[in-house]
Amino acid sequence: MVRNAVLTVLEAVCLLAVLYGVALVYVPAALILGGALGVVAAEQKLARPPAAHRKEPGS
Repeated sequence: MVRNAVLTVLEAVCLLAVLYGVALVYVPAALILGGALGVVAAEQKLARPPAAHRKEPGS
C-alpha cells in the first residue's frame, strides 16, 4: 500500500516537472499536455480493480 502511494507521488512529481519544462517554452502547450495527462491519470485510476481484502490466517 505504501509502495503504491510512493510510486503515485513519484509519478506526479515527474509529470509536474515535465509540464513545468514545457511551460517554460510555450504555456498553451503545457495546458493542453496537462489536460491530456489528467485524462490519462483519471482513466488509469478508474481501470484499476478495487483492492481485495485478505483474510488473516486463523480467522
